[in-house]
Amino acid sequence: MFIIVGFVLLLLLPSPWNLVGFAVCIPIFLGELAFWKIKYRHRRVLAGVETLIGKTATVTSNCRPDGQVHLDGETWEARCAEGADAGDTVTVVSQEHLTLVVERRRPDEAELRPTP
Repeated sequence: MFIIVGFVLLLLLPSPWNLVGFAVCIPIFLGELAFWKIKYRHRRVLAGVETLIGKTATVTSNCRPDGQVHLDGETWEARCAEGADAGDTVTVVSQEHLTLVVERRRPDEAELRPTP
């Protein structure tokens, strides 16, 4: 970001000040670059089917036991041992190849309590 500011200063400021502004922006840019490199060096990339475990999905075609679910904008093949109807909410518990193993979502106690 500071390199862009440096180039703008180089073009807009009058003669000796444009070089001074550019010269000040270069070390600031290098410091910013070092900061982001150190911050994200050891961060692990989250990708793959394994990241879907624990998320909730909506059943799009009946899972008796095989069907399909909609999760994060994608349609996945799913297997539900206890069965689930279209429109039910399920939770991903594991994956086998490219098939998600899901369980019907149990309603929380807060959902079971009647509202006054």
